Amino acid sequence: MIYLPHTDEDIFSMLQVLGADNLDDLFSTVPEDCRFTGDLNLPEALSEWELNDHMSTLSNTMAVSPEYKVFVGAGSYEHFIPASVSYLLGRSEFVTSYTPYQPEMSQGTLQAIYEYQTLAARLLGMEVATASHYDGATALAEALLMAVRITKRKKVAISSLIHPLYRRVIQTYFGPTGYEVVELPYLNTGVTDTTGLDEMDDLAAVAIQSPNFFGCIENLQVLGQKAHDKKTLFVASFTEALAYGLLKSPGSQGADIVGGEGQSLGIPRSFGGPALGILASGKKHMRSLPGRLVGKTKDLDGKTGFVLTLATREQHIRREKATSNICTNNSLCALAAAMYMASVGGTGIRKLAQLNHDKAEYLKNKLKKAGVGIPFDSPTFNEFVVEFPSGFETTHKHLLEKKIIAGLCLSPYYPELANHYLLCVTETRSKNDMDTLVREVKS
Repeated sequence: MIYLPHTDEDIFSMLQVLGADNLDDLFSTVPEDCRFTGDLNLPEALSEWELNDHMSTLSNTMAVSPEYKVFVGAGSYEHFIPASVSYLLGRSEFVTSYTPYQPEMSQGTLQAIYEYQTLAARLLGMEVATASHYDGATALAEALLMAVRITKRKKVAISSLIHPLYRRVIQTYFGPTGYEVVELPYLNTGVTDTTGLDEMDDLAAVAIQSPNFFGCIENLQVLGQKAHDKKTLFVASFTEALAYGLLKSPGSQGADIVGGEGQSLGIPRSFGGPALGILASGKKHMRSLPGRLVGKTKDLDGKTGFVLTLATREQHIRREKATSNICTNNSLCALAAAMYMASVGGTGIRKLAQLNHDKAEYLKNKLKKAGVGIPFDSPTFNEFVVEFPSGFETTHKHLLEKKIIAGLCLSPYYPELANHYLLCVTETRSKNDMDTLVREVKS
């Protein structure tokens, strides 16, 4: 970002408008004993060229520098982002968190959200999608609260293979409400064990993530039918939205509500944020959807226009009856996702998903031939679990020295899975990157 400092004349004119004599007057309301009066320990000023060189040097010393080959996903994924997305998203008219309450002033923002809703609904195979959810965890928690409102029941069953941090957010949401959250165990094939559902009654929802946290693909159609047989809503979740470029969409497999993470759709990882919560349902339940919903209509002159509609979330309208108190407008991230999906296109997303799958399979097979354990035999997308031999910590440190980050250790989340790591491969990892990982693991 180019830094354009204010001139002395700029500063003087601004101070005059404020009625201040100098910059120190701006802090006159701060008590003197709360002010720092010493000299700041700052280095000598650098020229712009020197500063750029210094920042480049610093970036190369960080573990996120391009020199590092990262094989970690677990809910946040590295994908190439088309230059068109970065360029268009940087335009000043898009950079706002303003909620477009006044349609006559906000047609561009409203149309952008409408386009996002349309593309997100198509990707997930649902009829309606809303905007303005913080991330996949809050979107899933809102989906489950939505199910409670619809069914008037107070218990939900969630897979233990839903992202551990998502499950923690669900517990945070549900803790004060008195609603019960039951976790379903997993099978030795790496998918959810739903036999316990036979003993459960009065469930508001059954929630399953696919691909799940182990990267395994769940049979959503069978699981959804089992949930419907119990007269309960079926909620599908995801952390890798690009998977549905290759896999059947949740909506086509019977999901009533879908809540997950859209970070893969044109949003960089950026040390863990921002993210994009995607929430969608069928028209049958759209009045229970929290978040902003934009509708397309015509004005008195017959011209196409866009408006916020069915604003059941808004506290200023519904107050204590609002479906949610999520209030930050997440439309910039939603716009990034819309630009990404439009830029890549349906065919592009399908090819990209296939590439992710094929690269992950290549690495999985190479590691298997190298003697690394593959504990779960269920099909996977672009993540999979490996079991490294005891003492792998030493090898892991060796790999870090080689600037390779070989997966996420699963034991903090699943204590029974000591020496198990979750590896991820996207289109950003080359064949040479993967071959290097296998070679260093063998050595």
